[in-house]
Amino acid sequence: MQKIINFFRGSVLYTVTGAFPERFLNLCAQNAVPFWGLEWLDDHTLRLCFARKDAKKARTLAEKVMCEAKAARRVGVPFFLAKFRRRYAFLAGLALAVAAVCVLSRFILTIEVTGNRAVSTAVILSELNRQGVRVGAYGPSIDEKVVSQEALLRIPALSWMAVNLHGTRAEVIVREKVPKPDIVDRTVPSHVVSAATGIITHMEVLEGQPLFQEGDTVLAGEILISGVIDVPEPQYADTDLGTRITHAMGNVWARTWRTLEARIPLEAQVKRYTGEEVTRYSLGILDRRLNFYGNSGISLDKYDKITSSHSLTLPGGRVMPLVLRVERYRGYATEPVALDAEAARTLLEERLLERLDGLVGEDGEVLRTDFTVREENGILVVTLLAECREQIGRVVEFEGQVGHILPGAGT
Repeated sequence: MQKIINFFRGSVLYTVTGAFPERFLNLCAQNAVPFWGLEWLDDHTLRLCFARKDAKKARTLAEKVMCEAKAARRVGVPFFLAKFRRRYAFLAGLALAVAAVCVLSRFILTIEVTGNRAVSTAVILSELNRQGVRVGAYGPSIDEKVVSQEALLRIPALSWMAVNLHGTRAEVIVREKVPKPDIVDRTVPSHVVSAATGIITHMEVLEGQPLFQEGDTVLAGEILISGVIDVPEPQYADTDLGTRITHAMGNVWARTWRTLEARIPLEAQVKRYTGEEVTRYSLGILDRRLNFYGNSGISLDKYDKITSSHSLTLPGGRVMPLVLRVERYRGYATEPVALDAEAARTLLEERLLERLDGLVGEDGEVLRTDFTVREENGILVVTLLAECREQIGRVVEFEGQVGHILPGAGT
């Protein structure tokens, strides 16, 4: 620790020569002039160090005892800065550099977000930017607690957030909400309605009154399982007990036939690059942008814009807010090109099968498919005829209250 202090205050290494150099040591002790690193070179010569502020006084004391003190080495910050006392530009630059370090250390240069999975980092950063937490923001002016609370109110998918400032780095830690499980509200009356036309192959009635049975043909929109149940009359009684409203539930499997159609032109406009290019450079510093080009527009009629960014990254992987952006504009012209009819047909068939899988669902099954192809006015038309086995029951709610209603009420 003492070595560090001596380095900052400066020290001088003296070589003292005389008939009685020990008298010089006694005189330094009497005058409270501290020294260290004493080394005897011979009977009349010694070497020792003094603080910069005591160096001149030590030389005067040496002269009093008929000794010669020569400075062998001067070390420390004061002597280093003294070399530049006439170099005013350097001193000004050094002062500005120190001031810049002191000032910039109070601003946010990087923002790190951790703990998010479903919520994208871009959404979180966008909300933080709205709250004033952005690259280039003044750190001491940010209230981390208030920012966290406001961001949680505006991002419902998050359950917790903490914003911590570590010098020029803002650390944002989030926790996402656990999604609620799907809960069936059985207090709301409902029917099970057919989503497609087909022939019923199997029924699983969990609640409600079935209006069809296996083997029946149903149309899309018809009620399969009613939420209005007729209460049977007691034996040997002639009393109408009315109906009971319930939340109908169940699965109804049926054979269905679906027809899907897709179209694509047999001639398409494709790009052909002309070789004309315009390149622009810009530099992003904090949240400012410095353009190295004028305000002139792009002279190309049609072009593709390709942007590449190169960020300054420190050895530890920390990305700094200094980005070089290169924007390249490539001119092109369009020309008609005939498509391969077989390739177009294959593409449409694949898309139709994807649509069919989405309609049938994960539990459904495609039993048979047939494709027909025709051409109309330069457009290729592919039609898919499919036989499927799928669950066609869909729950549809209606107004009312679950429970008994007045006798004689109909469905």
